[in-house]
Amino acid sequence: MLPMINRTAALGAALALCVQAWLGLAVAQQSAKPAVPAAVSIPPVATPAPRVTNAWRVIKDRWSEADEREYSDFIFRIGESGCNTVNKCMWDNANPYRGSNPAGAHFYADCADLPYFLRAYFAWKKGLPFSYVTAVSPKGSTRDIRYTLSGNRVSSRRDLTTGAGTATAVLGSMRGNISSAMFRLHPTDENTDLYPVAIQPKAIRPGTTIYDPNGHLAVVYKVEKDGRIRFIDAHPDNSLTRGTYGRKFLRARPSMGAGFKNWRPIRLTNYTASADGSLLGGVMSFAGNSEIPDFSWEQYYGTDIAEPKDAKWAAGEFLIEGEAYEYYDFVRTRMAGGSLTYQPLEELRNMMRSNCEDIKYRAEAVDIAIRAGIQNKAQPGRLPPNIYGTEGEWEDFSTPSRDARLKTAFKEKFDTIQRLVNDHRLGSKRIVYTGTSLIGDLIKIYDQEASACTISYARTDGSARTLGYEDIRKRMFLLSFDPYHCVERRWGASTPEELATCRDGAEKQAWYAAEQKLRNQIDRTYEARMDHDLASLRSPGGEGKGVDVAPVIDLRGWLQAELVSPTAPVAPASPSAAAKPQPPKKAPAGVATKTSAPVAVPAAAGSQPAVADQQQLPAQAQRRPQGDGIGSNVPVSLWKDPKDAPFSPKAAGAQPLPSLVQPAATAPATPSATPAAVRQEPSGN
Repeated sequence: MLPMINRTAALGAALALCVQAWLGLAVAQQSAKPAVPAAVSIPPVATPAPRVTNAWRVIKDRWSEADEREYSDFIFRIGESGCNTVNKCMWDNANPYRGSNPAGAHFYADCADLPYFLRAYFAWKKGLPFSYVTAVSPKGSTRDIRYTLSGNRVSSRRDLTTGAGTATAVLGSMRGNISSAMFRLHPTDENTDLYPVAIQPKAIRPGTTIYDPNGHLAVVYKVEKDGRIRFIDAHPDNSLTRGTYGRKFLRARPSMGAGFKNWRPIRLTNYTASADGSLLGGVMSFAGNSEIPDFSWEQYYGTDIAEPKDAKWAAGEFLIEGEAYEYYDFVRTRMAGGSLTYQPLEELRNMMRSNCEDIKYRAEAVDIAIRAGIQNKAQPGRLPPNIYGTEGEWEDFSTPSRDARLKTAFKEKFDTIQRLVNDHRLGSKRIVYTGTSLIGDLIKIYDQEASACTISYARTDGSARTLGYEDIRKRMFLLSFDPYHCVERRWGASTPEELATCRDGAEKQAWYAAEQKLRNQIDRTYEARMDHDLASLRSPGGEGKGVDVAPVIDLRGWLQAELVSPTAPVAPASPSAAAKPQPPKKAPAGVATKTSAPVAVPAAAGSQPAVADQQQLPAQAQRRPQGDGIGSNVPVSLWKDPKDAPFSPKAAGAQPLPSLVQPAATAPATPSATPAAVRQEPSGN
């Protein structure tokens, strides 16, 4: 068994000393703040000219519902602003708290850090209690604690009370602790920072975290009226991107803790109220699952169960008014209010626009690698132990995970439109279309959106090359994720004319050819060993080498064929009765996977994604929380202010609270209760 993740005390001390320099506080003497981007898509928030404080100071003993609404609004504004790095977002006009940022501060977060960073930043600005897990240990043996099959358990945490240090140093130290392993916790655990929520419109809201067990995190910033969930996510290069929830976020066995989660209610107790309103010392207490109104395990076990059983998670049904839905359709229908109709033309338009966003985000990531000159370095003699979860240059500049999510989105578009066409031919009431030729109109929409989506890249000689949506689709499985390859191969060039400017030698060309099976693969196999040298990667057999056949994603070609010779519709199967094919041999066990075999007929409506074998958890991890598992009838408890009123210092018997941005009373800094955790995040892609 691996030990819990943490650093030595010496390393923790060294980190504390270097955090301020890393955050850019050494330039705090500068008289001007970083430039604030002017362009935002929502009205800027007027802010007063506060006196800036960098002290961590708590002035409220709990988060009121007013605080939670304000936090959701903060996340919504960041999501809508269009800012494209975490640092720019914190200085953006859309951030109402930017005026009290310390001069010269630079804010950073990658994918796992982002949910914690945003929550802690808001807690700092509002004087709210905050605590976070600093270390976890695996349940059973594992190669990498971020991808433990049986999940992890909390080993230690840090409570942030008044005097914890400067806020920017606290944020930097937290970044050193957090990894995606902190989210891989069983849904019935109660000593966690987050809890699983019911799939309901008011439960999933701006600020809700989404955990993909393949090691990626996102934060919801908006839910559309049609049930589409929009999110923001961050990457190791500090970029911030946007996307739409779908099959790229896998549903997995409960022990992996995947899915939607909200922040567990927290309360500071046994504190001393100082004359200036600061709450000194104290102990953090956390709400139990049965005390949380929107706690639910339904996304793990289904909607119609009396007690959760991990061994039967894959058989769970998702019912709305007695009708069974495939999981992702269930999520969207619930988020649309329980009744959802599909307009195939709008569905295609929205998915293609989302694809285009992802393509442009990839262009930014590739450009960062090219500007850093990674393509000019020698090809390493081996691949990393796992190309999806690594560190160093590969983490910072490769794109295998980003590319896998892009391929998954194209495959999801292909499958979804096939299914909607099939359902329309069957006369489904869920399909809304009033035209005379659905296939013909889908082709028109496809061509319109494809023509509106282009990117350009600078070839090695500096000449510009423009690629359209269909160019990218045709090259999808030729796009190199390897940062040591020339930019032409990063964009899937295959003709002598386009490759003429590439300077890759024979060795890099051989590596590109040998990596083809890995490019064919859209499932991110974090458990597979991939540290092959060139000879090993070329040889047949063995794990971590990819798949022979790439999935079919040519929707335009399929639509054209259907226009000429329509196929007969396929009657939908019940989601619970649908066959559940096994995952590829070396896929991470317990993760719902996507088939890589070409699709010959429209997918049956409501078919389940493939799921893996189940593994029984220890009995203590399967305990059922008190209540019905939904928590909808839980009364207001000590975790909320009475009658949902905003926090009132007068009612609490305290002195009126000063503005948080005033200088805090001097208090001794309290050292972290635990050493910083060793961080290893998936490749930034």
